[in-house]
Amino acid sequence: MLTYSFANLQGESMYAHLYKCIKNDITNGVLHAEEKLPSKRMLAKNLGISLITVENAYAQLVVEGYIYSQPKRGYYVARIEQQPLPLKAERKAAPSFKTQATAQSVSFAKSSVPPDTFPYNIWARLLRNTLTTADEHALISDTSAGGVLPLRQALARHLYQFRGLNVAPEQIIIGAGTQTLYNLIVQLLGRSHVYALENPGYPQLAAAYQANDVFCRYLPMDAQGIRADVLENSGADILHISPSHQFPTGIVMPVSRRYELLHWAAKKSSRYIIEDDYDCEFRLFGKPIPPLQSIDTEEKVIYINTFSKTLAPTFRISYMLLPPHLASLFYDKLGFYSCTVSNFEQFTLAKFIEDGYFERHINRMRTYYRSKRDRLLQYLTQSDAAPALTVEGEDSGLHFLLHLATDAKDSQLVQAAAAKGIQIKFLSDYYHEKVGDSSHTLLMNYTGLADDKLYPALDTLFTVLKPYLKL
Repeated sequence: MLTYSFANLQGESMYAHLYKCIKNDITNGVLHAEEKLPSKRMLAKNLGISLITVENAYAQLVVEGYIYSQPKRGYYVARIEQQPLPLKAERKAAPSFKTQATAQSVSFAKSSVPPDTFPYNIWARLLRNTLTTADEHALISDTSAGGVLPLRQALARHLYQFRGLNVAPEQIIIGAGTQTLYNLIVQLLGRSHVYALENPGYPQLAAAYQANDVFCRYLPMDAQGIRADVLENSGADILHISPSHQFPTGIVMPVSRRYELLHWAAKKSSRYIIEDDYDCEFRLFGKPIPPLQSIDTEEKVIYINTFSKTLAPTFRISYMLLPPHLASLFYDKLGFYSCTVSNFEQFTLAKFIEDGYFERHINRMRTYYRSKRDRLLQYLTQSDAAPALTVEGEDSGLHFLLHLATDAKDSQLVQAAAAKGIQIKFLSDYYHEKVGDSSHTLLMNYTGLADDKLYPALDTLFTVLKPYLKL
């Protein structure tokens, strides 16, 4: 089975990276002429990537003549005549990713969705139904900048039933990923404001704002999140937070702190809070935390959520909920934009939500993740390294923190693990302005790894870490 690493894409798309890996193996002779390639579904499952990623890579290889397909038999490596041979002095080519299977094969640094959990059959049926039953004019016509009405109506009902948000469909704006929505928010609110972000926090969030020429301040947190007095002294007008599950700390902001931040926002007309409801569907213990927007009476909260966690990272559909006056401003100021998500996908997702499939999928995935989390915690308590391990934030989302009793620097442990093919990240990696290299707190993203990879990888990881731990 072909095995490639997707740990360091450096801005390259996943399908382009896979295409390049297979192409290199063909040109370097690792894959031979007439050799049968894995099926698309099998390769996607093995690599932990989406089926569409493999389909796109295979399609490009077919177009360029590196592989060919035979009906009902699969894909094969094409015979490439007169392929130039490398000079003997240059034969020391970089080894293919196939030979590096143990070099960078497992990552606890990135969160992903298990590919075999996506409801492929249901989604395919709804796609076909959309083609055959949806209004043809609505499918191919330009739509509102906010998205198609059936999806916004479905989301409004979903938000009311499961997040306690009483909103009108006109307040909901659909976009192709949260970064698209961040861009729209900056254009809506203006670049002259100072934006405050949680520190530590999500690096891509800061990068998205910086790409929009926005000045950001990175605010420290206590055990309850960002403090209102720190925020007041920062000079910020816009605050971006994840109060129900802060990344990466997992802090859940109590309601008293939420009211303090709402009071801060209400002091000036230019102040707003952007609430990223990160991982809200996957609180694994107790009731879901009500969103900040549900207690906002002054129209100060912009609520954002995405389907990339619940369905798949490559499922680029996100949405934001604007206060009524900002929704009106959006259409006045930015209504000339076309929605960045295709009508076809929007109608299909609307049906997926309306027919109850989304709710059932969430419930099934919550059970799946809880079981996986429990097995992992049991492994940690039974590990030889258990006396040096402290778990934090295991109930609030799809990762938890693992504090290590050690004097080693975080970077030293990262390098030691990488040498054995394990990628890890520490809390210190998520500070926007470096504060040190000794957080000793490891982020454990476990959701995308099948058990047959997860536990061997953990065995390897703790074999590497054990000499550094205080046992």
